[in-house]
Amino acid sequence: MKTIKLFAVLLPVWLFGGAVYAQWSFDMQQDRHIASSFFAQVKAEEEGLMGAIIVKAALFFVHTPYVGHTLEVGDMEQLVVNLRELDCTTFMETCVALSRAVGKGTPDFDSYCRELQYIRYRGGVLDGYTSRLHYTSDWIFDNVGKGVVEDVTQQAGGRPLPLQLSFMSSHSDAYKHLKGRPDRVAYMQEVEKRINARDDYYYIPKQEIEKNRNHIRSGDLICFTTSMEGMDISHVGIAYWQEDVLTFIHASSTAKKVVVNEESISEYCSGIKSNTGIMVLRCNEEGLHKE
Repeated sequence: MKTIKLFAVLLPVWLFGGAVYAQWSFDMQQDRHIASSFFAQVKAEEEGLMGAIIVKAALFFVHTPYVGHTLEVGDMEQLVVNLRELDCTTFMETCVALSRAVGKGTPDFDSYCRELQYIRYRGGVLDGYTSRLHYTSDWIFDNVGKGVVEDVTQQAGGRPLPLQLSFMSSHSDAYKHLKGRPDRVAYMQEVEKRINARDDYYYIPKQEIEKNRNHIRSGDLICFTTSMEGMDISHVGIAYWQEDVLTFIHASSTAKKVVVNEESISEYCSGIKSNTGIMVLRCNEEGLHKE
């Protein structure tokens, strides 16, 4: 059967109210089939148990190919839905969005797409390239405010994490949609300033992950903090307890696919010099109906 592809499709996003429209880009046949296959595997009794659903989603995508830059489609910002190819961020967002659709009792493809837009864009509104939550720390702030996740890093032994973000504005030529667009670069500078002014970020230093590991649950979102100049987070994944080992599931650029990491989170973090520690987020079941 011939695959039908849709790009820049105008669809009403009635969930957010008003006459709002967004460009949705996806492979209708394959992406709908993949989503339906996942929803069929989630048992009804698991509804409401977000951590368990997120782990099921993460394991569902094991062996899915790692592909970077899948969100950079065309010149117009679109809600890119791609369940066939994932990078670390789109893997995390996909698992959260699918799980929220299940948790709300609406396990279908359209609900998943609406959830994906809600968590990927500032305030849930798709309004051009700069409305996307490019920095993970900004993604965290926005989604905590929307009730999607809870930042449990401080309770898990975290220490204050001051940020000095500048990477996107200072490396604008490396970004297709910033290059040659001083207006967008200026906007991203303002975004960076707002993030840097916040004083409520915490991280668990990599030397202290092991002693604090019992505060982390399967299904928590793990964000690896970095010492790279101007950056906040270098990688993300889903926490996963395998017997007594706290590891994680992630879209690995090294393995070129989604994998269950062989090392523990602590060992993985310690093995990369630029990694400084982790932030820990927990999907908020009470926030499923907040928006």
